[in-house]
Amino acid sequence: MTHEALALARIVYNYQVLGHQPIAADVMIAFGTNDVRVAHHAADLYQRGFAPLIVCTGGLAHQDDILATGWSETEAAVYRRALVERGVPNDRILEEPRATNTAENVRFSRALLRQLGIAPRNVLLAVKPFIQRRALATFCVEWPEVPFSLSSWPATFDEYCTGELTPEKITHIMMGDLQRIWIYARRGWSAAQVLPDEVRAAYDGLRKLGFTGRLAAEEP
Repeated sequence: MTHEALALARIVYNYQVLGHQPIAADVMIAFGTNDVRVAHHAADLYQRGFAPLIVCTGGLAHQDDILATGWSETEAAVYRRALVERGVPNDRILEEPRATNTAENVRFSRALLRQLGIAPRNVLLAVKPFIQRRALATFCVEWPEVPFSLSSWPATFDEYCTGELTPEKITHIMMGDLQRIWIYARRGWSAAQVLPDEVRAAYDGLRKLGFTGRLAAEEP
């Protein structure tokens, strides 16, 4: 990536990362994605006493796109194994294996808990850093009556990226997440968010540079 693209990507990333502190909850929901570090972070939160029960949510999603995991198991199953390997008791983990997007992560986890007779007074969301804003906006619509907090491991854009999750790949993914924030808000699927001019300019700049791999056709 060029220096220009990196600078713009950092602006988008920093907008998505809310920096909230986790609050102890009755249930934690670990949002499935192609980054197993979310499960590792959820295990750390569990070990620190932030929640006594973890719902791992995520199916066999994004098999043929930029978010493909390459896993033959559901994201929920991969997360469960990662949690157990990190010392979380197996009976403290629930699997929700159907969700293929952020709204379904919330909706199907909520339905699973209701089916099991679990009515949490509050919820903690374990997510990757740059999905924080979208997860917040989605939860506010999908489960508005339940208080929640969200948490990710601390990482700058440069620290988040890895040899597999390269800056180029993550920038394409972040652009799709950012665009969906305003598209889904307009459709009533998530809560509206303030979009600073600097962030919109970074989005437009990255789009011109070709980071369109996960953009929807609709534009505001």
